[in-house]
Amino acid sequence: MDNEAKVLQLMAQAGKPVSAGEIEKLCDLERKVIDKAFKSLKEQGKIVSPVRCKWQPA
Repeated sequence: MDNEAKVLQLMAQAGKPVSAGEIEKLCDLERKVIDKAFKSLKEQGKIVSPVRCKWQPA
């Protein structure tokens, strides 16, 4: 499973908007990798930000 899929899966499991820091606590990925995945997922339209600095699946 690639990093983007892993991040998206963790976001879906959380069931609420989450920050990169919260994702970091749930998995073994580094913050830099999570931020890169967020950026890519945002460009693809797979995640949205309902609250500042928090993300959830679209």
